[in-house]
Amino acid sequence: MNALPVTIDISAGSCCAPGQAMDDGTAHDLAKVFKALGDPTRVKLLSMIVGSSAGEMCVCDLTDPVGLSQPTVSHHMKLLVEAGLVTREQRGKWAYYQPTTGTLADATKALLAG
Repeated sequence: MNALPVTIDISAGSCCAPGQAMDDGTAHDLAKVFKALGDPTRVKLLSMIVGSSAGEMCVCDLTDPVGLSQPTVSHHMKLLVEAGLVTREQRGKWAYYQPTTGTLADATKALLAG
């Protein structure tokens, strides 16, 4: 496993300067987004949906690539929906998932702006 390089901008001032804490509600919302991406399977599922040429994917097409059963994939997808990273549309017996626009970018901006 390759480690990502860590860069520290020392020109920004003292390393020990106190930062401004975000409010509890914002921290909770951000944690939900990042926690949903804390599992490699969910990262794979989200990347497949985002990369889909149709702009959406059926749960039936998500099981084989990750090697998990449909109920397990549905559980992972539920967490991605709750985090606001995808939306879910029921069509007959199948659920279709579409990526949301901006949730991850907004969460990242909020974290970096804090």
